[in-house]
Amino acid sequence: MVSFDKVETALETAKGIAFDTCHKIYVLMDEDQVELMREYEYDEIRSIADISKESMLELLKDWYASSCSLRFIQSVRTTSPDDEDSGYDDLISQFEEIDEDGMY
Repeated sequence: MVSFDKVETALETAKGIAFDTCHKIYVLMDEDQVELMREYEYDEIRSIADISKESMLELLKDWYASSCSLRFIQSVRTTSPDDEDSGYDDLISQFEEIDEDGMY
């Protein structure tokens, strides 16, 4: 069973969430990331203006359950343009629920 503890912690200060309706699920840690996901035209985006933190958690669980096997949840914050990858943190990494025998 996957733990959503890190997701809950990230949601305490999050500004929104986004989902590509396949496997990429993000907890957006600043307003710049909310706007960036809108520019990327993500299929599902919610900001704190749209939905409560409690509802965000439930929606993230639904998105995770309905996504493909490559699914993950990462938090993302705006960082230096020289190192854009440094803004990502795994909350639930890909294949986290797979056991040592490769089974879900």
